[in-house]
Amino acid sequence: MSLTVLDRRSMKAKEFKRLEVDRLTELLEKYRVIGVCDLAKVRTVQLQELRSKFRGQILFRVAKNNLMKLAIDRVASKKPGIEKLKEHLEGQNLFIFTDLSAFKVSMLFEQNKVMLPAKVGDVAQSDIIVRKGNTGLPPGPIISDFSDLGIPTKIESGNIMVIRDTVVVRAGETISEKAAGLLGKLGIKPIEAKLKMKAAYEDGIVYPADLLTVDLEAFRRDIEEAVQAAYNLSFNAAIPTPETMPLLLAKAHSEAWNLLLHLELPTPETMPLILAKARREAQALAERLASKDESLKDLVG
Repeated sequence: MSLTVLDRRSMKAKEFKRLEVDRLTELLEKYRVIGVCDLAKVRTVQLQELRSKFRGQILFRVAKNNLMKLAIDRVASKKPGIEKLKEHLEGQNLFIFTDLSAFKVSMLFEQNKVMLPAKVGDVAQSDIIVRKGNTGLPPGPIISDFSDLGIPTKIESGNIMVIRDTVVVRAGETISEKAAGLLGKLGIKPIEAKLKMKAAYEDGIVYPADLLTVDLEAFRRDIEEAVQAAYNLSFNAAIPTPETMPLLLAKAHSEAWNLLLHLELPTPETMPLILAKARREAQALAERLASKDESLKDLVG
């Protein structure tokens, strides 16, 4: 290979790097939120689905860490704090550019998990179970794979039947070639895949992964508890709101009614109850005195 060819290739590589840094710089300046995602174990089909689903909302770009660092240095004066993003540029990374909140993006990735077929060397995230029933597979050499993996079978109606639910790979174990092959033939996709954010820059702050992870169920419970606490406070303090007014009015009516009855204040509403109470008390008194005064017996009767 001549020196001229080497020089030409070197010049092309330098030109590519310069153009790539220029493009990354433009993206860093254009978008409010920049995320760093772990590209390790992200499969092409998964990335294609995400790009298609979030087209127009999130831009995905694979770039070399050293080129991204150069681009970050260029925009550092315009975007204070973005330099800290360089601390997370290790390994293979996928960069995202968006105007959505970093927390919103993290939740979107969490909600858009995909189940993928197992590959040799994958680690089981939970117990992988082959369920009891008809596999739809005809008998043949594949029966030995079932046997080797400890899956009891029988032949019925020309198909292999699994006799009982069987765990073929325990959580944390590495998936073997035989297990991956059989799971694929059974159509079982046991690998949960999602794009994991390592860090994100937003409005001058770099958020690490642990702060970007939002437990939606816990968040929902916190909101419900906060709403209930606010309602209780408003009700107990007799603060009128559209939510508390019906119960506050009902409580006020009940307390006013009880007060009127206790004081025996005559009103159109209380008179029937006051008179009934007076009659019951008179009746009780007459019964106690009847044994001493014959004239009261007729009243008691």
